[in-house]
Amino acid sequence: MQMDNDLSLAALNTADPSTFVALLDGLYEHTEWVTSRIAAQRPFVSANALLHALWRCVAEANDDEQRALICAHPELGVLAGSVSDDAVRPSEVVDRPRNGDGLPVRGNPTLTAASAYEQQVAGLRNALPDALREALQHDNRAYRARFGFPFVLAVRGSDGAGMTPENILAALRRRLRHNAHDEQAEALRQINRIAELRLHKRLGILPMRGLAVLRWCDQLAMHSEDADALTCTYLTPAHRASARDIAQWMREAGLRTHIDAFGNVIGRYVSDVPNARTLLTGSHYDTVRNGGKYDGRVGILLPIAMIAGFQGRKVRLPFHLDVVAFAEEEGVRFRTSFLGSSVLTGNLPDALLARADESGVRLDRLLAEAGWGDGIHREGQDVETPAATPTIDAAWLAAVRRKALAPESLLAYLEMHIEQGPVLFTEEVPLGVVTAISGSKRYIVRLDGIAGHAGAMPMTMRRDAAAAAAEITLYVESRCSGIATLVGTVGRLEVPNGSVNVVPGRCLMSIDIRAGDDATRDAAVDDVMAHIAAICARRGVEVGIDLVLASDTVPCAPALQQRFASALRELGLPSRRLPSGAGHDAVEMSRITDVGMLFIRCGNGGISHNPLETVTADDLERAGQAFEWVVHDLAKDEWATLDLVQAACRRADVAEGGSL
Repeated sequence: MQMDNDLSLAALNTADPSTFVALLDGLYEHTEWVTSRIAAQRPFVSANALLHALWRCVAEANDDEQRALICAHPELGVLAGSVSDDAVRPSEVVDRPRNGDGLPVRGNPTLTAASAYEQQVAGLRNALPDALREALQHDNRAYRARFGFPFVLAVRGSDGAGMTPENILAALRRRLRHNAHDEQAEALRQINRIAELRLHKRLGILPMRGLAVLRWCDQLAMHSEDADALTCTYLTPAHRASARDIAQWMREAGLRTHIDAFGNVIGRYVSDVPNARTLLTGSHYDTVRNGGKYDGRVGILLPIAMIAGFQGRKVRLPFHLDVVAFAEEEGVRFRTSFLGSSVLTGNLPDALLARADESGVRLDRLLAEAGWGDGIHREGQDVETPAATPTIDAAWLAAVRRKALAPESLLAYLEMHIEQGPVLFTEEVPLGVVTAISGSKRYIVRLDGIAGHAGAMPMTMRRDAAAAAAEITLYVESRCSGIATLVGTVGRLEVPNGSVNVVPGRCLMSIDIRAGDDATRDAAVDDVMAHIAAICARRGVEVGIDLVLASDTVPCAPALQQRFASALRELGLPSRRLPSGAGHDAVEMSRITDVGMLFIRCGNGGISHNPLETVTADDLERAGQAFEWVVHDLAKDEWATLDLVQAACRRADVAEGGSL
């Protein structure tokens, strides 16, 4: 959303270089060289393009310039000038980076008006409890002693409304554990985030849809099985409460909404075109145990926010637009990954209803208790009240399968999702176009050697199962390094009944190998299997290997990749393409239609399935804009196709009538 403001992109693009720098004064703390160096790159097509140029300029600066930029920032929670030069050892002053005037940065730099505002928003200018302020000051000193520059954090947070002092202290303590290289990169990312928030404030840009999605995510996170963590597994009270909230938001946005037989919440923005096809979008609303707020859920909520805007503007589409909140994707409770999307594809095995959770509660019983019935939408019927409650049995499951979506009725499936990885985060790129969802092969490896006394067993006579596992682990790491989309992981490594004074006689390990294409993955698997055999033969260790998962790579449709890439270019963003190493509902949906995915950068190193998972309102806003562009682009082509069909029908009618 753009609001009236004194500063505009047009003014920045047309100003002379010195005025351009002056207009952006203070965007980077006590530093002008960043804005000065990008002046020649004008005109910028958008604020996004301007920001990307700024971020690249910072990334390409030399080390001295980068460190001086960091040192131009004040200590958080410390009043300007309150850190005396006497607190700095002479040896630190000699090597200390210099500010924009070439002078050593010493003490606490002058607090600018922008910094004062940001610290005020975060509550750092208020009277803090003594213990909290002392902790901030102590850890600030420890941070500077460790890294040689002040702790910098975009304290306005992901939504611009401000972090709490307690969360700021927690971030400081987490980052104290970083190595120097990673922490310098993180400090620069935080500085770029500060510049983004300051630029948007001056231009009057508010990420309204992004803010709405963050609020909804916060509300959904209140429904949890655990008091101190977010856990929302399939068919629990927290899960069903989440479904109710999502259904309510869909209705408020103007979607025709129902909950299907397995708990998928489906909202339709109805087209008035006869026999219209359907464009599907969505993601999952269940979580892992102790998970994050945004995994899956942003892919449901962003389209709802977009369609609310369509409803207000009375946007007409040549296809139905269905938003699907898939009830289960994670597979936590019943080991049934992609269950929600499997309902739409009809891929439901006969044994499904007999599955039980860890407490022995069967799925069929829980489905009956949920009361979603046959999952058929009926006009005027409440989304949670079925017309009748059928018996949940094999006949019922067969009827659900028969209601699977027909491929010919579908246009495509599009999914927006946080990346759940560090690529976009590291490269400071807000959005990425997914090329494929990597296929994986997963194995459990059992290694049997001979246990022996740690002191009495000579090294030359050992048949050490753990040593064999260690060698295998290092080979997996080596073989899967150096190829862009290939990854290999030993995620489980156990020595059953291990003891400090016993040579391990048995070891269990898992091996997971993934790649952006099946040939690359399978070549790595073949090499790993050959080396396991050779390692075990040389060490006298017996080996057993079980394949527990094999999934093929799912490519995203090239035409949909191109549409997303075009959308990013229209927004002034780089069209970064990357594969997805994690599985998504798009894998299952590819059985019945073309799929496309858009990744959204997440913070905190790209961490996901974790309470530290985060995303900014600004990146969500960009994703919503890109998605809306693709929807309109698909609509343009679909309208053109319908016009051609209608023209052909008219010609056929004329020909049949015998005259023009």
